[in-house]
Amino acid sequence: MPRIIAIDYGLKRTGLAVTDRLQIIATGLTTVESKQLIPFLKDYFNKEQVELIIIGEPKNMDDSDTHATPLVEKCIKELQKNFPAIPIKKVDERFTSKMAKDSMLEMGLSKKQRRNKAMVDEIAATIILQEYMGSAR
Repeated sequence: MPRIIAIDYGLKRTGLAVTDRLQIIATGLTTVESKQLIPFLKDYFNKEQVELIIIGEPKNMDDSDTHATPLVEKCIKELQKNFPAIPIKKVDERFTSKMAKDSMLEMGLSKKQRRNKAMVDEIAATIILQEYMGSAR
């Protein structure tokens, strides 16, 4: 069974998470520089079969766009251009960074580890994927 990949896109870094082949478990994959996202995904998709891309959609509390929404829309266009056969779904990403930081605290990570923004982005992508999986069932 193909995997589902989730993207927490940011100006500098992008967190990635992926399901196992049975689409039961969401796991952090890595964090890449945002400008390296497409080359990274091309390489990954050559190794792994992926049936769906989930991307976090930044929204304000009143459902209006944030300053990051146009960046994500641009990323979606690049994904569609480079991977036209893979559908893309947007998922509300409100609170995922805060949830990621809270998770790191609960895991007992040190203050220095919790400041690792790459880890925060990867965990946020995992939360986005878990939320999608929970709502899709």
